[in-house]
Amino acid sequence: MKLKLKHEEAGEEELPFAFMLITLMASCGITPYESFKRLKSIDLLPFIQKESNEIVRKVEVLNDDPLSVMQKRAGETKLEAYGDFLRGYVSTVKSGGSITNYLKSKLRSIFEIRAAAATRSIERLETLVEAYMAMLLVLMSVYILVAVISTSTLSGTIGLKFNGEIFIHLILFLFMPLTSIIFMISAHLMRRGTLINVRRIYFKAIPAAILSLAILAGTFIMPEMRDSFISMILSAQRTLESSLPFIHIGSLLNYVVPIIVTLCLIITSMPPMIEYSKVARVNVEAEESMPSFLRDVSENRKTGMSPEKSISQAATRRGYGSFSGILKRIVNQIEWGVPLGKIFGDLRGKLHSWPVLMDFLILIETIEVGGGPPEALDILASYSEKIRDIEKNKREMLKPYIILPFIWTVLMALTFTFTFYVITHLPVMNMGGFIPSAIESQLTAFSCAIIFQSWLSGFFIGKVTQGIFAAGFKYSILLAITALISLLFSQSFIDLIMGLL
Repeated sequence: MKLKLKHEEAGEEELPFAFMLITLMASCGITPYESFKRLKSIDLLPFIQKESNEIVRKVEVLNDDPLSVMQKRAGETKLEAYGDFLRGYVSTVKSGGSITNYLKSKLRSIFEIRAAAATRSIERLETLVEAYMAMLLVLMSVYILVAVISTSTLSGTIGLKFNGEIFIHLILFLFMPLTSIIFMISAHLMRRGTLINVRRIYFKAIPAAILSLAILAGTFIMPEMRDSFISMILSAQRTLESSLPFIHIGSLLNYVVPIIVTLCLIITSMPPMIEYSKVARVNVEAEESMPSFLRDVSENRKTGMSPEKSISQAATRRGYGSFSGILKRIVNQIEWGVPLGKIFGDLRGKLHSWPVLMDFLILIETIEVGGGPPEALDILASYSEKIRDIEKNKREMLKPYIILPFIWTVLMALTFTFTFYVITHLPVMNMGGFIPSAIESQLTAFSCAIIFQSWLSGFFIGKVTQGIFAAGFKYSILLAITALISLLFSQSFIDLIMGLL
């Protein structure tokens, strides 16, 4: 059921491009049924491809009337906009109306609907982020409550344990990560990114993760390796405090393992983060520049230039950034006489932006089917600008929510450190005893849990703001570092206050 729902949601994203393609073909003299025959070979539109195959199969194999098939599919589909499009087309043909005017009207309507849907999706994502933060705050409040209740059962100074220790472990090591995973799945179902075929970004993390696990295991198995890390950490602390005398971190010996865990998480995230940055830079600039490029092609075509010459002339414009390199490659292929279909096949290996690839595909189809009439190219440029504005507006409106995980991370570190100090260190110190090693081990384990939780939050916010989990590697690194720094300075701050008292 979930897969079917996701398939239908993907179909809604495809409809503007499919309607645009059908409208442009109609302006070139191609009927919608003939357009469906061409659409069945376009794998960038899987929902429309499936529908096209079904319509063509019933017409070609079962010898049914195309209008009857479309009318029947309109009643069977779950997508209201798609069903309304088919019913309207059948009605227009039977009544003898202008098919081109009807298709242009439906194209305007679908983009208005998509713009309104984008606004509603932003509101849902905003609510999802707020709910995620609220759930984490609830879990942290439960942690504080359990920890405070456990103080009534403290006994002795050595071998101190909480009655609620198991529940505390469940909160930090199970409930919090599970909450993040659930909300990440929800964000995945609600937010669809523009990048496709980017699995290689995630594969970059595999060797780095293996190296990180080896480092982490080595610190526990090989004492000399752990001692080396301790020496490096203390040396870095002395260097930092000597160069910045107003900063006092306190002893880092209790945070050796959390520092190593943070380092391992950074090592794991760094290669995919770098790879994603390279891919995103080219594709985001392509999304920004594509409407301007299509507008230039349209204007050049109005002067009487051939479609190929119009593309070559438009590609010479400055201001496309790294997208210029791809356009230059296209121009070189055109000059060498490479067919447009093969040029598009090569382009799919260079670009991963679904809207940009669809714009190029529609441009090529328009040229191959009808010779690229200026009116059709003008329609393509206009609606490409609308698609860009919708996506850009969505990203801009979600940007402010990037700061929320950082606020939560700092707050979580301060709350945890203060609560843990009050219920463990303070009673023992008031009794004149030493801090048991079991408590120090708990501090280490809980600190690692908070750092890992912050690292997970980065993927959630990356998915929400950019539409792809790969964007979260950057935020994961920053949040893990933020969590570690917050833990260190919150401990120093508490030590300073208790020293003054």
